[in-house]
Amino acid sequence: MPARTGAEYLNGLRGAREVWFEGARIGDVTQHPILGRTARTLAELYDLQSTHEYPDRLTYPSPSTGQPVSLAFIQPKTTDDLVRRRVMFKTWADQHGGLMGRTPDYLNAILAGLASARAYFEKNGPEYGARIVAYYELCRETDLCATHTFVDPQVNRARTMSQQADPDVPLHIVGESREGLVVNGARMLATLAPYADELMVFPSPSRTHPSDASRYAFAFAVPMSIPGLSFICRESFDRGGPPADSPLAARFEEMDAVAVFKDVVVPWERVFLKGDSALANGLFRFTNAFMHGIHQFVTKNLAKAELVLGVASLVAEAIGRTELPFYQQLLGEVVDVVETLRAYLRAAEADAVTDQYGDLVPNPDIISTARNYFPRVYPRLIEIVQLIGSGGLMATPTERDLATPEIAADIERYYQAATLMGKDRVRLFRLAWDLACSSFAGRQVLYERFFAGDLNVLMAGRFTSYDRTAAVERVKALLARSLPPSSTER
Repeated sequence: MPARTGAEYLNGLRGAREVWFEGARIGDVTQHPILGRTARTLAELYDLQSTHEYPDRLTYPSPSTGQPVSLAFIQPKTTDDLVRRRVMFKTWADQHGGLMGRTPDYLNAILAGLASARAYFEKNGPEYGARIVAYYELCRETDLCATHTFVDPQVNRARTMSQQADPDVPLHIVGESREGLVVNGARMLATLAPYADELMVFPSPSRTHPSDASRYAFAFAVPMSIPGLSFICRESFDRGGPPADSPLAARFEEMDAVAVFKDVVVPWERVFLKGDSALANGLFRFTNAFMHGIHQFVTKNLAKAELVLGVASLVAEAIGRTELPFYQQLLGEVVDVVETLRAYLRAAEADAVTDQYGDLVPNPDIISTARNYFPRVYPRLIEIVQLIGSGGLMATPTERDLATPEIAADIERYYQAATLMGKDRVRLFRLAWDLACSSFAGRQVLYERFFAGDLNVLMAGRFTSYDRTAAVERVKALLARSLPPSSTER
């Protein structure tokens, strides 16, 4: 089956699965009054793959069948491959303004990188390498939507998993059967869980297992409908009202969940690593799979920064602040973020490196720096929207108010701005509120702060892993050079 349409994607969500939301088990997320809205947004992304405007930007011929498959699955060999893939990432990200961090292209790119690193999995046994490649090809050819879990429950971060008061809380191996690997426990932050076909369970890129904790060392994938697997969703930041009242949350609330495993039997053909802590710890350090994922989310971050720039500019124009130096400086900060992200992407592609598995990888140093850049600047971008909109962001009536004849004329008059009349100003400012001040906005800031892990750990890792040899040797050479004699020595 080639790249799916939106209807085919939605039909795939109607199978059996255990999703809990607000105390109730959801039978069909596509028909739910709140969860269904984001499902339809994702369907719109899939539909772009088959429209006459986008196929060449979103798909490429399958190496197996020649049928069109998502460009997110490409295993890049040339700079042109990287650029084409980035254009695909950006085309989707522009549709949601970078507000959905777990669209399928993210995991598709990581999975393609893992399949290229077949030799790494074969260190656990030859069958493991064959399995990761077969699973990649399955997802590529059927265009499955996957999410993942990287993180164990936040019980006691001062202790390793085996040192927890209840060491059975983190997901762990409890046994083996003829059918597969048996696992129990929980993983958190399965973003997009109600909308995915598959759950990929990998070691965390930023945390390691203690060397004696082989029961926590694994990598596998399961269908969302597998018996024993359930998802407990957080509350939604989409209130379910008219979309114009929460124009971002109503469309892009991708949802986060905790995945609970109760004697789940993972079929052997879907087990990619097992029992080797060193291999689990090194999966994302000694393969470049995560670098391909970073390529996607830096592109997503560019779309998000551009969204902030557009919203901040329109708000400033609406209330006559674009001619004031202070607000010009604020908007200039946003411009610099946009262009810095664009430069990171172009430089990472131009200076890409071929890895040991034959893939062309966005330059790891540059793309990792881009990864660490955005968590520091995104809270500032949101603060800038707040500063520009100020109290006007709160003084906004609802869509129901706009439709009430008794007050509609007053809103049109008394809510007018320098460039907009009341109705249009209210809708713009509700968009800005949802971007910068709502609970949806708060989740976006938290998400960006910790998207790739604890920033302090990431920054420390950049120092310890970065090759500083040339810089250090240059300074040593400078110190060793004879200084010119001072005037008193002549």
